[in-house]
Amino acid sequence: MRCMVSINVNGRKVDVPEGTTLLQAAEGLGLRIPTLCHHPAVADSGNCRICLVEEEGTGKLVTACDTQVEDGMAVRLDTSKVLDARRVILKLIFSGHPLHCEVCESNNSCELKKLAVETGISGIELPFIQGFRPIVDANPFYLRDLSKCISCGLCVRACQQVQGVGTYEFQGAGRDVRPATSMDASVDESVCEYCGLCASLCPVGALIPKPPMHQGVEKESITTTCPYCGVGCIMELLVRDNKIIGVRAGVPGSVNAYSLCVKGRYGLDFVDHPDRLTQPLIRREGELVEATWEEALDVVASRLEAVKEESGPDAIAFLSSAKATNEENYLLQKFARAVIGTNNIDHCARLCHAPTVAGLAAAFGSGAMTNSISDITEAEVILLTGTNTTENHPVIGERVKQATLSGRTKLVVVDPRELGLSYYAVISLQQNPGTDVAWINGMAKVILDEELYDNEFVENRTEGFEEWRQSLHEYTPERVEEITGIPSRDLVRAARLYGKAKRAAIIYAMGITQHITGTDNVSSLANLALLTGNLGREGTGVNPLRGQNNVQGACDLGALPNVFTGYQKVADEQANKKFSEAWKEELPSEPGLSVVEIMRAAQEGTVRALYIMGENPMVTDPDVGHVKEALESLDLLVVQDIFLTETAALADVVFPGVCFAEKEGTYTNTERRVQRVRKAVDPPGEAKLDLEIIAELSKRLGYTMPTTAAEKIMDEIASLTPSYGGISYERLEAEGLQWPCPDDDHPGTPVLHVGSFPRGKGKFTPVEYIPPDELPDDEYPYILSTGRLLYHWHSGSMTRRSQSLAEKVDRGWVGISPKDARILKLKEGDPVRVTSRRGSLVSRGHIFPQLQPGLVFATFHFGEETANILTNPALDPKSKIPDLKVCAVKLEKVKGGEGVEAAATA
Repeated sequence: MRCMVSINVNGRKVDVPEGTTLLQAAEGLGLRIPTLCHHPAVADSGNCRICLVEEEGTGKLVTACDTQVEDGMAVRLDTSKVLDARRVILKLIFSGHPLHCEVCESNNSCELKKLAVETGISGIELPFIQGFRPIVDANPFYLRDLSKCISCGLCVRACQQVQGVGTYEFQGAGRDVRPATSMDASVDESVCEYCGLCASLCPVGALIPKPPMHQGVEKESITTTCPYCGVGCIMELLVRDNKIIGVRAGVPGSVNAYSLCVKGRYGLDFVDHPDRLTQPLIRREGELVEATWEEALDVVASRLEAVKEESGPDAIAFLSSAKATNEENYLLQKFARAVIGTNNIDHCARLCHAPTVAGLAAAFGSGAMTNSISDITEAEVILLTGTNTTENHPVIGERVKQATLSGRTKLVVVDPRELGLSYYAVISLQQNPGTDVAWINGMAKVILDEELYDNEFVENRTEGFEEWRQSLHEYTPERVEEITGIPSRDLVRAARLYGKAKRAAIIYAMGITQHITGTDNVSSLANLALLTGNLGREGTGVNPLRGQNNVQGACDLGALPNVFTGYQKVADEQANKKFSEAWKEELPSEPGLSVVEIMRAAQEGTVRALYIMGENPMVTDPDVGHVKEALESLDLLVVQDIFLTETAALADVVFPGVCFAEKEGTYTNTERRVQRVRKAVDPPGEAKLDLEIIAELSKRLGYTMPTTAAEKIMDEIASLTPSYGGISYERLEAEGLQWPCPDDDHPGTPVLHVGSFPRGKGKFTPVEYIPPDELPDDEYPYILSTGRLLYHWHSGSMTRRSQSLAEKVDRGWVGISPKDARILKLKEGDPVRVTSRRGSLVSRGHIFPQLQPGLVFATFHFGEETANILTNPALDPKSKIPDLKVCAVKLEKVKGGEGVEAAATA
């Protein structure tokens, strides 16, 4: 606890904690000190000198933003000496700042202009002495107009201190000092991640965001949740004339504070894209044509009813959506179970984090991230594996970088590729793909053999220890090296670092889960955390990073074939009875089919009708060639979406839904935080709320949903779901709540498993290494792994319709190691054919130094060249996730004339 000191500000005495700045002390009293270089997101520097105050007695002028208080200090904020100095400084700034206010995009928000008006400065008191500085337009996201730069340093500090990237640094001296990239190169050639924080903090017009240019000033701002990854960033949508013209971060209590990634900052213009669906479509004579809502709903209802009567309810299946709200996912799974009578409902969590739910639930009794995003900086050691965090979850990647740069946290990275975060790591290990169980077991054996484990935790809070200990006998560092390729000495170093830490956190994502051994991989990580007692405290835990904005919520709300909301099993008699009584229908108790199983059943003819809300399996599912065959085999395919996606193009009926900015609801982020989604603009044309579409269809099939109001649906969810029992829109108005939140007085749960586990004791699970389903051979000598890019998201249906993101990256690529490129005589950008046992893809080759020889990496956002034409649909038997990270392929250099193509093998 910090000591308190007494100071005097403008004659008012105040006690403040030691370390407080004069600026903070004055603001605490409600007094304003003007500044141009201060921002709460970064450390203060005193660069602009505008915040000068006068010390009583000495008459000395000091900068308030970076001067810490001392006991007995007394200052005045508005003496004539202070005001005169401030005016002189402003005149000097204007002598190097052109008066282009009428055409400057920052005109109405320019802090310099506001101060000039406040102090009576015209800006022409001193001669203009700046040399020519042209506007630099070198990227799709923001302009640099250094003629307006006042050298406040906010962009430099933001990039170095918050982003941990260091794109900008000060160059030059005296009046010529300015922020620039290393060697004064183009931003496009730098390490910039285009998060836009620099442009958002710029107090003048030196950095100008491009997407909202020439659209004026917002008339209102609406606080909502980002529609992209699982971080759950809170943002303000700036709205004018029913159009989003900008985005602003910095909402109090948000997980992201002032940060956003490039997609959240610059990638929301898809909302107004002309491709938006505005009217229902029905297939007639092979073509999708416009229809009325009445006609489209009647067609779907009658054909669903016919399939149910002819073949039973299990001939119908549903895909819900990790993009949709909690309320929409709840209503669709209720529709599947109570109206149709089937548990055949799943969503894309099956393709990303189904092993997390299975593995962590078995070990702890709960299959979710154990800790909070804010915990990351409290860890002494972070073990990060199977996650390219800076590209897939950039704001969490930012937190990891901040933790390592503070000097308090050591980072261990284990991934087949060399990642951006590898440069921040004290140990970076590259394992052979699909060998995770071996190296995790190997680390555990070292910790056991060297007695680095938490014996008290193991004895008091776990079970199954001895059996598990015996299962590790063969996993010596030497054997692990043979399997994984990780040098034994490096494995021992990593194990010691994790084992000795008082607080160690594990962070992982789909590089761990998307394997036929995905559940085993997760169980192995859970074993490691149990062994070291790294659970139930800040800065510890097992922390899966959810890929989509509401994949956690879609799982929580029962969009899975074996559970109702809150993971209450459909086969459990009491749970089934509770939901049957609440919904006034007898509900099926046999678990339904998963995503991949639904596609196989469609191809076989046992599933005849499929209803898809907001999913695009024609891009995201494995073995896309067979997915297409499955969808074309259906008697009825219904797609509810905002664009005519690759999947919607195959549908018999297409319902135009609405996007995140056009509806009310909630998302649940990766740390279990339930947060509000709010309507900012009206939907286009006749697009209808997803809740209303489901309810209208339900009514036609003889079941009336009690309400379509999102707030009331959340009340129903809370009444049936113990972990959501205390969550309501009223409580979410201020900020989100982390489940479990069992009642109205509960504050939410930032850290799980404090003192105990939901299952009683944590359970060690013996796990043996099993090789991948498909390994390289003479015909297919390379291993393909797939993943995401920073600039695109999932199937690309939204990001590829964002002008800036599409301009930055407009097509996919196949990454190849420099050694393999030399063998194949490939140069950067040359077309290359990748072939697996399931299909063939031609894309541009990208020489990727971060790859080991023999490993190939491909993007999957681009439907016309999706890597999922190649991937293996073999399933993890426990969680039924397909093996998307290990696939045997061959590579061929393509001769001139052949362009992009993707084709399934017959």
